[in-house]
Amino acid sequence: MSVSFQPVRGMRDLIGDEAQVFTTSIVKARQTAECYGFCEVITPHVEPLELLSAKSGEEIRQRMFIFKDLGGRQVALRPEFTASIARLVTTVLRNEPKPVRLFSVGTVYRYDEPQKGRYREFWQSNFELMGSARPEADAEIVLLTNNLMMSLGLEGYVFKVGHIGVIRGILSQDGVDEKTQNAVLQKMDKKDYAAALELVESKKSRAMLEGLIAIKGCNWRETVEQMQSYVADYPSAKGAVGNLGEILGLIGESADIDVKVDPAFARGLEYYTGMIFEVYVPQIDIALGGGGRYDRLIETFGGDPTPAVGCAQGIDRVAIALQSQKVSRAEKSVKKVSVIPITEALKPQALRIAQQLRFAGVAVEFEVMGRKMAKALEDADKRRVDYAVIVGERELKEGAVMLKDLASRQQSIIAVEKLVEKIKN
Repeated sequence: MSVSFQPVRGMRDLIGDEAQVFTTSIVKARQTAECYGFCEVITPHVEPLELLSAKSGEEIRQRMFIFKDLGGRQVALRPEFTASIARLVTTVLRNEPKPVRLFSVGTVYRYDEPQKGRYREFWQSNFELMGSARPEADAEIVLLTNNLMMSLGLEGYVFKVGHIGVIRGILSQDGVDEKTQNAVLQKMDKKDYAAALELVESKKSRAMLEGLIAIKGCNWRETVEQMQSYVADYPSAKGAVGNLGEILGLIGESADIDVKVDPAFARGLEYYTGMIFEVYVPQIDIALGGGGRYDRLIETFGGDPTPAVGCAQGIDRVAIALQSQKVSRAEKSVKKVSVIPITEALKPQALRIAQQLRFAGVAVEFEVMGRKMAKALEDADKRRVDYAVIVGERELKEGAVMLKDLASRQQSIIAVEKLVEKIKN
C-alpha cells in the first residue's frame, strides 16, 4: 500500500515560477543590503528557548515551535531574526566598531493558523543597524525599505508609522506597570482597542489612549502637531513625538514616500522602544514588512547598552503583492538551450559542445533521456527553452550544428565556434 506524503500543515513547496519570485526578492534584498553597507550573516534556525523568548512578546512566545534536544535542552525554531542578531552582537561581534550593519535572509517559524500570507514556515529578509540612537539611523531603515519596495517594482505602497514611546510614556507616567503595558500594546497591535482599554485601570490613562486613537491628521505633519499638543503634560510622550517628527522630517527631505502617522500604532514584539513602522500595498491588507527601534535588547542579552533599529520584509507577502499588482519579472538575462545528439555515438561530441556553451554563460539542458529528436524537441518546448542545438553527424563533419529557435521555429546551420555569439545575439 503506497503512502502519499504532503508537506506539514502551514508549510509548503515552492516550484518553478513561484520559487523564482522568491529568488528574485532575495536577490533584490541582497542588492539593497550591499547598497546600504550591510554585511550578511547566517544564523542557526534553532536557538536556545531562553534567548528567543526573552523579549519577543507573549503572543509570539505562545506560537514558537519548542522542543527538547537529545541533551535535554529547551530549544526552539527562530520566530524572527532579531534575537539571533542580538546574540551575535553581544558575543563574537562585541568589539566591532559601531554602527554595525547586519543583513540576514531565510526561513522563520511561528505556529499561526495558516491563511493567505501567513504560514508556519515563512521567509524574511532582515536588516539591523546597531550602535546609533540618532534619528538618521531610523530614517535610514525606512529609506532602505522604500528602496527595496521600489527595486521590486511595487507601486502605491504606504508606510504606516508610529512611536511606541508615546503610548508607553502616557502609561508609565500614570503608574501602569510594564506587564500591563505589554498586554495593552498586544491588543492595540490587533486593533482590539476596546479590550486594550479594559486592561487600563486608570481613568486618566484610558481617556488619554481614547484621545490618541481618535487623532486623525490629513498628513504626517498635521498629525504630529496634534499629538504634540495632546501629550503636552506628558514629558516622555512629548519627547517621543518630537523624535518621530525629526525622523519623518529627515525622510521627507530625502525621498518622496507616502507616510501615514498612526498615533495608536503598536507592534507585537515587546522589545520596541521608539519609532515603529509597517509598509502596505492597497491590494492586500497585511503588512509586507516593518520594523522599529529597540534600544535595550542588546543589554537584556548581557551586552553593553547599544541603541539599535531594524526591519524585516515578509518575502511570502511580497510575492503575493507582486502577483496582485501583476508585476512582471525581468527578462531572462541568460538564454536557455537544449543540446540534442541525434545518435548515441554523438553523445561525447554533444557533451563537449554543451560544456563550451556553459563556460560561455549559456544555460544548457543536455538530453539525458535518450529520446528521439522529435520527442526531445517537444520536451524542450514544454520547458520553455529558447534554442535547440541539434548535433548531427553530417553537420559535425563540417564543424557545425543545427540551431533551432523554438519561438520562431526557424533553423539554420551554425559553425560551432560561432554558436555562442549567435545564441547571445
